[in-house]
Amino acid sequence: MDMHSVLLYGCAVVVIVSGMQLLATLATKDDGEISPPLALLRAWRQPLPRAATGLVATMVVLGAAQTAAPAMIDALERRPHGAWWRAVTALMVQSSGWFQLLFNLAALAVVAPLAERQFGPWRTLLVFTASGVTAQVVSMAGWSLQGGGDSVAICGLVGALATWYAARGNLAALRRVALVIPAAGLVLCLLTNNHGVGLLVGSALGVGLATPARPPLAV
Repeated sequence: MDMHSVLLYGCAVVVIVSGMQLLATLATKDDGEISPPLALLRAWRQPLPRAATGLVATMVVLGAAQTAAPAMIDALERRPHGAWWRAVTALMVQSSGWFQLLFNLAALAVVAPLAERQFGPWRTLLVFTASGVTAQVVSMAGWSLQGGGDSVAICGLVGALATWYAARGNLAALRRVALVIPAAGLVLCLLTNNHGVGLLVGSALGVGLATPARPPLAV
């Protein structure tokens, strides 16, 4: 295994391990006695997170559609010299088969409701879309000319939660751990991996979401 692969898989491990610790903490913040897996399920409690529900339902429908009609992947994924709109539609198909489809659905079902309960529905959709589309644009510019998937957008949600917690979280140790997520995103960008773009865009948006609003100027 060469150094590029070592760094790539190392960053993936860092993001997954640190991200799960962060998500578990956010899920149990209202009830520290509940187990993290049950707390993650309770993120879907009433009132139902509307944006997360819409995202997961959309991806389930699109996943079923691409399974029934595989030509849909070729029609929507990134392609060399492809039209600009493929930077959007590439988020709608999973081009690497069943494992990518199931993994991304599971990840979205875990991350999206927690992001929505932290940021609200519209900001969650903004982070998801901005991170995902930017990563797809960079990919089409030369990093990865063909493919598709919404993992880059999910990375954006994780990055936003990480920097938000680093700025506003209660646990000092976890605040430091959360910072390794955007750091891993930077390394991935240096490796020209599009997930790094998703992480960094989401992290930048998370900083903005963590900044307290200024009071209006007196007149």
